[in-house]
Order: sequence, then structure tokens, then C-alpha cells
Amino acid sequence: MAMANDGILATSTSSAPAPSRTAAAPTTSAIKIADVIREFVAGFNTNSLDHVMTFFAEDAVYLPGDGREHRGKAAIREVFRPQFEGAFGGMRFLVDDQVIDENARKACIRWLCQHDFATAKPRFQRWLFTARFGRGAGWYGTDIFHFDERGKITGKFSYVNYGRLPHVRRDLGASR
Repeated sequence: MAMANDGILATSTSSAPAPSRTAAAPTTSAIKIADVIREFVAGFNTNSLDHVMTFFAEDAVYLPGDGREHRGKAAIREVFRPQFEGAFGGMRFLVDDQVIDENARKACIRWLCQHDFATAKPRFQRWLFTARFGRGAGWYGTDIFHFDERGKITGKFSYVNYGRLPHVRRDLGASR
């Protein structure tokens, strides 16, 4: 992880070597935003809606990429609820890339969402997903985050391959 002179912190989980650049020491706010992102994703991966919600500001906005807008923690919690109740089976997010701009208090992550449909609820939903995609599938997305001065998320803007559904592929599913 390196801070470039332009104030942008970039990390990647890919094995490609990072370009050689003169690095400045990261500031506390950059580390804090990186920590928030890591813990936020961990909340999704441990299926803890309460933990995820601690990262949002009271007046946060969430645009999931399907044309809808959800304002305030209560509305965001409600739109996340089915996911945390198992409606889409077991889910985990693998972050491929992240870019953090500490000065602007913004971050971007590119991720793969993997589903294990064997645990989807209710049973009909499990049957439907399994018939269409097999036991597991996945899809790619990108989230842009805006933060306030306390490190709380004020905006989460998701970009995925929506048509009627995200572009879900069997070959991206978790192998179990």
C-alpha cells in the first residue's frame, strides 16, 4: 500500500507489481478510511447487519445501481435486510481493488460477490436460484463511498451489471 504525492492511496490484491512512485507517508485519515472499508466488508462477510450499519452516518444515502435511492440509516438497513436474512443464500464479497482519496474523503472498491444458494431462504427461492445458476454463482460490482469528517459513510453508490438482474455467472461461484 503506498501513498502517492497526489494524495491517493491505492491498493490491489492482484499479483502485478505496483508502478514505482515516490511515496509519502499515509496520514491518519487515509488509514482510518482503509480500516473502515475493511471492517465494512467484513461485516457483510460475517453476515452482521448491525455491524455494517455502524459505519453509516444517520443521513447517509445509498444508490444500489438499479435506479432506486435509499436515504437514512433506517431505509438502508431495510434494503439490506433480505440479504442478511439469507434471501440470496450465503454471500461473501472479495475485494479485488481499492482506491482511497484521503483529502476528498472518498473511496472506491471493486469486488466479486459470491453466492452459495444452498442456504437461500425460503425453499422456493433456493430452488429457483439453484435451477438457474447451480449451487453457487457470482457477479462483479464497484462501490464508491463518501465519508464525513468522523469517517462515517455518507454515500454508498453501487455500480453493477444490472438489467433485470445482475450479470450472475456460475463460473464465479464459490467452490465448496
